[in-house]
Amino acid sequence: MKLHIGGLQKKEGWKILNIQTGPGVDYIGDILNLDQFQDESIEEIYASHVLEHVKQKDVLKTLKEINRKLIKGGKFYVSVPDMDVLCKLFISPKATPKIKIHVMKMMFGGQIDDYDFHYFGWNYQFLSGFLKDANFSKINKVEKFGMFEDTSEYKPYGIMISLNVIAIK
Repeated sequence: MKLHIGGLQKKEGWKILNIQTGPGVDYIGDILNLDQFQDESIEEIYASHVLEHVKQKDVLKTLKEINRKLIKGGKFYVSVPDMDVLCKLFISPKATPKIKIHVMKMMFGGQIDDYDFHYFGWNYQFLSGFLKDANFSKINKVEKFGMFEDTSEYKPYGIMISLNVIAIK
């Protein structure tokens, strides 16, 4: 099984877990609780711009849970807003007030509903450290996944704002 957490785009071979119902959503739930899936039953887990919605106190537990659900050698594709890039965009002399507001929404969430809040600012150092602590054996930073049309390849202002990592159990 392949699981797309937070997704909406149907793709052959993938099941969708989302916190809200919608067309193509196979399972209702969120990244914090994967109990509806058996341990070591998932080949690949994909989560684009989902992990930043996890409270800091729950991050390690959540990543360990993802690791436990993956088969040996399974892959976790994770994309988060890259705080290092967002900070550079925010302090850029070219950043207008409108751009700064947009960057803040990418940092802290758009806050348009109860789910759209970001609790953690990620960079590669933080993400790779947490993934190691969650017992992932290999962690590879990649430019893009090329799997789904989503925020993992978002380039406002011509700059990729996502940190994309493949972690292997």
